[in-house]
Amino acid sequence: MTPPTALTIAGSDSGGGAGIQADLRTFFAHGVHGLVALTAVTVQNSLGVQGFTEIPADVVTAQIKAVASDMGVNAAKTGMLATAEIIRAVAKTLDEVEVGPLVVDPVAASMTGHALLREDALEAIRTELFPRATLITPNLDEVRLLTGISVVDAASQRSAAEALLEFGSQWVLVKGGHMQGTPECVDLLSDGREFISLSGRRYETENTHGGGDTMASAITSSLAKGASVPDAVASGKKFIERCVAESYPLGAGVGPVSPFWVLGGRE
Repeated sequence: MTPPTALTIAGSDSGGGAGIQADLRTFFAHGVHGLVALTAVTVQNSLGVQGFTEIPADVVTAQIKAVASDMGVNAAKTGMLATAEIIRAVAKTLDEVEVGPLVVDPVAASMTGHALLREDALEAIRTELFPRATLITPNLDEVRLLTGISVVDAASQRSAAEALLEFGSQWVLVKGGHMQGTPECVDLLSDGREFISLSGRRYETENTHGGGDTMASAITSSLAKGASVPDAVASGKKFIERCVAESYPLGAGVGPVSPFWVLGGRE
């Protein structure tokens, strides 16, 4: 049987730990056929990003149209979109083609919390992408850049979810992995009516490169298979926990989370 399809609209990571590389291997681990619309080519390794070259916006949109018109897209996710021009072009194209649920991972902050996007691109994410999203999945640094809210506890995490929902997405997942001093990683999922806390073990590892991409693509995979948003997020949460537990050192900096455990058949 033909498997479900999922489209990643994102940049390439030359180090193989994040970006479309993380998305495609996560899709594979879930039995989903991965489709790609490449937005940028990065020059990076375990020590960080040294530079990137964006793909022309018309080429990005042509990739989306090519796969959507021929193969169908059961679910889609966005990652690094690089510029306001690309963001606006992607948003317009998503109105012109048929895709399933859309997960927006607003890749806007580096591992150290520094902004990766200019303010015009952040505004395009808020006004163009979020209203089209089924789910958005910001980490706490991205929450701060997008809303001005610094999440330090459960109350501010809820305030952040409420503020993000005002931009128009159906659901928001405020990830708590970057909240320091907490024994667990607590993510908050909300559609404005329900507020669902998902707790998970915090692992003592620095090798977390690609964690956000992997979680978002795991959720996208479940949505492509027809899961509800709460079920897809719960499944994605379990998947990334195991990937963090199985992460490995690579290079002189931050190593990647790993889905390789699915190949060993271990539970």
